[in-house]
Parts: sequence; structure tokens; C-alpha cells
Amino acid sequence: MDRAALADFLRRRREALRPEDLGLPTGARRRTQGLRREEVASLAVMSTDYYTRLEQRRGPQPSEQMLASLARALRLTGDERDYLYRVAGHNAPASLSASPHVAPALLRVLDRLDDTPALILTDLGETLVQNRMAAALFGDASRHTGPARSGIYRWFTDPADRLIYPEADRDRQSRAQVANLRAAHGLRGPRSRAGELVRTLQRASEEFAELWARHEVAQRFEDHKTLVHPELGPIELDCQALFTEDQSQTLLVLTAPPRTEGHEKLQLLAVLGLDRFTGAER
Repeated sequence: MDRAALADFLRRRREALRPEDLGLPTGARRRTQGLRREEVASLAVMSTDYYTRLEQRRGPQPSEQMLASLARALRLTGDERDYLYRVAGHNAPASLSASPHVAPALLRVLDRLDDTPALILTDLGETLVQNRMAAALFGDASRHTGPARSGIYRWFTDPADRLIYPEADRDRQSRAQVANLRAAHGLRGPRSRAGELVRTLQRASEEFAELWARHEVAQRFEDHKTLVHPELGPIELDCQALFTEDQSQTLLVLTAPPRTEGHEKLQLLAVLGLDRFTGAER
């Protein structure tokens, strides 16, 4: 671990960011160049004291999980992320690792979406990051661990996860989940995490095994969805998906036309937020 290089790199990347780049308030008396240390710590879900010690060359070696959080908070490119890992004394993660690096281009778009649900997913249905509206609609994705981090896995193993869709739409959603996983499996191969997920689901769900045998392939989302919120009821939403070039990550944005019931329900969700509402995360 090169503490001096790590500290200097973190400080310079922090100073290169602007609060408005991440949707943070600038403040009239802001004296810090770039982001404040406490802002980076908050974005990375760590204590300000821990982050400060890293910048002051006093911190212990960060874990790979901590480095992934820092890379996301500082909006690092793939090359910058790899450098961060190396100066911290770790090998750079593989491009298709268990904790994928969030594409900075998608994060920049997500940072500007505050009034409608938006989240970034892997091609295995894992939520990498979500805004406050998505958390209020789907629930906090960070509570899931292990295979359950994949929304595809939860769909076929946890009946509660299906409650967010109307009963009439669930068969179609099951087919879409399998078709999406088939596309990821074709891209990554049978020895990848996609292959591991397929084998796990074949053992866990007869429904999945039957649908998998149909060999349907797709990588898309329905343009229009009806989601059932436990408090607000059905919400009709338009769904837009923005993919990375390698198709491994997707920014999913859910909106409703102005002056519709769906728009009104989103406004209510924005006011009441996550504290009152919890739901099944996609």
C-alpha cells in the first residue's frame, strides 16, 4: 500500500469534482475546492474520520469493498479505479467482477435525476446504485446480499418480490427476466457469474428451468409498466433504459406524463419518501 500516492490521488480527485456535478448544494460561503471530505465520505457510505485518515496518510489499508465505494463516490473511470486499487495494495478487479464498477457516464445522468425513480442495474439484475425516489418505490437495494442481490434470483425464489407487479403481468415478467439472463449468459459464457446464476436457479425453481429451456433471448425493458406500491396502489409509468456500450449495465428511468394519476402518485412518493414506504426492489 502506497499511502502517499493513495492520499494524493484521493485529494486530487475530490478537488476535481464539483457539488453540482453530483446534485449537491453549492452553498453561498463554500470555501473548499471541489467536494468536502464529509461529502465524499457520505457518498461512499463511510465515516468522515476514516476518509480523512486516508487523505492524511494515516488510514489502514482499505478493503476492496471500501475501494469500490470510493471509486463510485469519486466518479472514477475504469483506469482510475484500477489505479486506486493498486496504490491501495490490491489487484485491480476483473472487468466482470462480483462488484462491478458503475459506469461514470450513467452515474452522471443519474446524478441529475432527483424527481423520478432511477437506478443502475447490472445485466444480472443487481442494483448498483439508486436515487431516493427509486429507493422509495422499490425499497433499499443495499439490504440484499449473496445471490439475492440479483432481482432475477429474487423473482424466482421470493414470492414477495412479485407483488410489485399486477398478477396479470407476472408471467410476462418471468419470461422477460429469463430472456434478459439468457442474453447476459450468451455474452459472458457458462463459466461466468451469469452461468453460476443460471445453475443456481435451475436447481431452485422449476418455473425458471422450464422458461430457460425455451431459449428466448432479449435485453430490453417494457416501454410501459404498471407497478403496485403497497401504499399508493398501481402506478402507471413509462420506462426508459440507457445501456453502456458493452451492455453490462443499464440506467433505468421511470417517469409518468404530466397531469396523469401516475405523475401525481410520484409527486406524493417524493414528499413522503422512504421512511414511510417500503416495497420490493426490482
